[in-house]
Amino acid sequence: MTAEPLLDVRDLDVVYPGKGFRASGFRALNGVSLDILENETVGLVGESGSGKTTLGRAVLGLAPVTAGRIEYRGRDIAHLSRRERRALSSEIQVVFQDPYSSLSPAMTIEQILAEPLTAGGTEGKTARARVAGLLDAVHLPADAGSRLPREFSGGQRQRIAIARALALDPKLIICDEPVSALDLSTQARVLDLFIEIQERNGVAYLFISHDLAVVRHISHRVAVMYRGEIVESGDGDQVTAHPDHPYTQRLLMAAPVPDPDRQEQRRADRHRLLAAQAEADEQAGAAIGIG
Repeated sequence: MTAEPLLDVRDLDVVYPGKGFRASGFRALNGVSLDILENETVGLVGESGSGKTTLGRAVLGLAPVTAGRIEYRGRDIAHLSRRERRALSSEIQVVFQDPYSSLSPAMTIEQILAEPLTAGGTEGKTARARVAGLLDAVHLPADAGSRLPREFSGGQRQRIAIARALALDPKLIICDEPVSALDLSTQARVLDLFIEIQERNGVAYLFISHDLAVVRHISHRVAVMYRGEIVESGDGDQVTAHPDHPYTQRLLMAAPVPDPDRQEQRRADRHRLLAAQAEADEQAGAAIGIG
């Protein structure tokens, strides 16, 4: 890993405009800062609505940046034109949660994987050879190229989506809940594939998930989001096993364990943390009302 960040997000605000006349906007991100080094995985974890997907969309140019900077290799990419954003797609790619919805049902896998290559000017024979290499890289058989997406399982379709993200040799991949729709055994295999690809290609990941166990498995560093802000960040093992912030502790307590006694204790601890947070929120609201 190099000392200079590949991606450097600083004091990022994202505010979605309100619906209707005089409606106030919704602040999805508030002063978020995060960086990713080359060949590094940063896990971004939080519950639904915490803002983690919005951060990924902002990096991809799909969410409105109200304030702050998003620098990729030292260049601010927060407000690129469509043409500039298309040119950047060879450097930054994405893997979504539901691979089936992002794969055209009418196209063969070879056509899907060749599309970004031919769009960039790669000739047919070279593109076909590249597709064969991509299928091998994600451990799918060579004849997979002639089949349609519906002929594959969920885990296999996610491998296809990963192969498509790799087609242009990106330096950074935004992974937005890429294993949350898979069963546990398939999750583990796909996570191991992400790690294998990183070791071989040196790609960096922003890995977005609601599951602390998932980000622990794959991440070098972890950032925890709550209500549009990063409340804790640091070494992946430290944050996911011995968190300091009460919100991260609640996420850890929500993860099931096979021991019934430990699970019961976790449930009790989580209820205690929830009650303490509710009391703190009530006090904060009262203070605002008095002011």
